[in-house]
Amino acid sequence: MTPLTQKAFLVLLLAAAPLPALAQDTSTDTKTTDTTTTTATEQDNDGMDWGWLGLLGLAGLAGLRRREPTVVNTSTTRTNSSNVR
Repeated sequence: MTPLTQKAFLVLLLAAAPLPALAQDTSTDTKTTDTTTTTATEQDNDGMDWGWLGLLGLAGLAGLRRREPTVVNTSTTRTNSSNVR
């Protein structure tokens, strides 16, 4: 990861950290009680595990990442035979 990417990731992480604190209820009203009833429903996905499809998509994106540049070192030496004594 480049330093710029690391800094951007850190800024996003720190910006998202206080969000759960904003969802807290600070009211002191204890007279009301809310109850919620949920029922489980069966999901019909026709036997397809969609997590595998997501993993295949991520594997396909892995080949699109930028490759490190190839470093080639060259050295040239010139000899001029007319100036040799």
